[in-house]
Amino acid sequence: MEHNYLNYPYPSRQMTKFSQKGMVATSQPLAAHVGLDILKQGGNAVDAAIATAACLTVVEPTSNGIGGDAFAIVWMKDKLYGLNGSGPSPKDISINEVKKRGFKTMPKRGWIPVTVPGAPSAWVALSERFGNLSLKEVLKPAINYAEEGYPISPVLSKNWKKAYDKFKNTLTQKQFSNWFETFTINGNPPNSGDVWKSKDHALTLQKIAKTKGKAFYKGELAEKIDRFSRKYGGFLRKEDLNSYSPEWVEPISVNYRGYDVWELPPNGQGLVALLALNILEGFDFKNKEKVETYHKQIEALKLAFADGKKYITDPQNMNVSIEKLLSNNYANTRRKLINNQALNPKPGEFTKSGTVYLSTADQEGNMVSFIQSNYMGFGSGLVVPNTGIALQNRGHSFSLNKKDHNSLAPNKKPYHTIIPGFLTKNNKPVGPFGVMGGYMQPQGHVQVLMNLIDFALNPQAALDAPRWQWIKNKKILIESNFPTHIAKELSRKGHKIKLELDSNSFGRGQIILRDSERKIYIGGTEKRTDSQIAVW
Repeated sequence: MEHNYLNYPYPSRQMTKFSQKGMVATSQPLAAHVGLDILKQGGNAVDAAIATAACLTVVEPTSNGIGGDAFAIVWMKDKLYGLNGSGPSPKDISINEVKKRGFKTMPKRGWIPVTVPGAPSAWVALSERFGNLSLKEVLKPAINYAEEGYPISPVLSKNWKKAYDKFKNTLTQKQFSNWFETFTINGNPPNSGDVWKSKDHALTLQKIAKTKGKAFYKGELAEKIDRFSRKYGGFLRKEDLNSYSPEWVEPISVNYRGYDVWELPPNGQGLVALLALNILEGFDFKNKEKVETYHKQIEALKLAFADGKKYITDPQNMNVSIEKLLSNNYANTRRKLINNQALNPKPGEFTKSGTVYLSTADQEGNMVSFIQSNYMGFGSGLVVPNTGIALQNRGHSFSLNKKDHNSLAPNKKPYHTIIPGFLTKNNKPVGPFGVMGGYMQPQGHVQVLMNLIDFALNPQAALDAPRWQWIKNKKILIESNFPTHIAKELSRKGHKIKLELDSNSFGRGQIILRDSERKIYIGGTEKRTDSQIAVW
């Protein structure tokens, strides 16, 4: 992977960054600098990741919060670790109970799609296993920003107003009033430059730090969540919170052009990216800006999503093994379906048998790929009174069809969109990467990785390159700077191409690569938002 770091084929306000001692990349400058400060105070990459993640719940609440989920891939002392910090459905929920309330599909907002929040427990688990500093120390900057406030950045203001405009007409019931009290200033969404603060959010973070998460899952905060849920007919109970703990998992991988690409196993959708890369491995790509390159990328991802949407769910409920799905034989079978025209994808058959991403790196060579989300921006639209806790709505992805793999059931984890990624080669770390944004995430992973590996773009150029997004059937969204001649050629192949002017639709990514010989880090960050890399 030999990059030309001075060659920037795509317009960008960002440049590839270099550092020796440490690097923190994420979507908000304030959070990136919080992580860097933690490194300078003697924290490691994990401490920096936790501090940055907690800070992001304050400085980018449009995408994540204390009431959301988190996943991490950690390279620590020459070994890779995976953490699944996603929570299950409540023990008392069921398809029948939801249908009794008049729903034919899972709703987006309100109590029904609320699952157990996993993010606070993920912070605690990472801190206890790998941290150099105490949880109190790493959460302090986030507490300060919540208590004292900070000026709203332009992209944040835009997304905040978009959510407000949607919610003011749809979230009119009393249970949603706390959202408007928490996330408005005098009843209006904050404009760019306005100072927003949440003392309730600060107090909640203090309680999590002081009790190492116990207040959230077993104490005062759990009781407040329980009372709020009971008051408005929710299923979530203190017992659901009491019994929850995050899971340490083994990351899964495929080898692509000599690089091992690592994702977390289901219930996350990282498997989709690996399935697509396995298919693409069988093709030879000599030129990025060719219609055949884009066509094959799109078709491979469509086939991968068809399998992912059918089979990915809580791993306890998957009846097809990951080994089968990622086998060379299966990749060969799927690859043969790709021809010169756009397909309507269908899953393969087997015999019976709303996100923030951040990456951190420290001077010891430790690195973290971390992702955290409430889903669909502000999640369920519910904020627990006097806590600042905006609850996620991950249960929306459950099906109410009992025959579906991802069907709703008690104490079950849903198909999850947020996925951190990591790259190694010959058992040595190359670095963390990620692209957030719902179902765009595995699509972003594949596009960015191919830019790095197949086309030797530097990290910043790999992120800046025009993106496409498959929506369903043959519908493809393209960015405004996508090559027009290629869009026309794709259309002739049967793809239904639509120009999308909102760059938020195409995800937001970060990359940190480790140059082991020179012992430096090389980073790229997203031009589509207010992102920044803080370097040391």
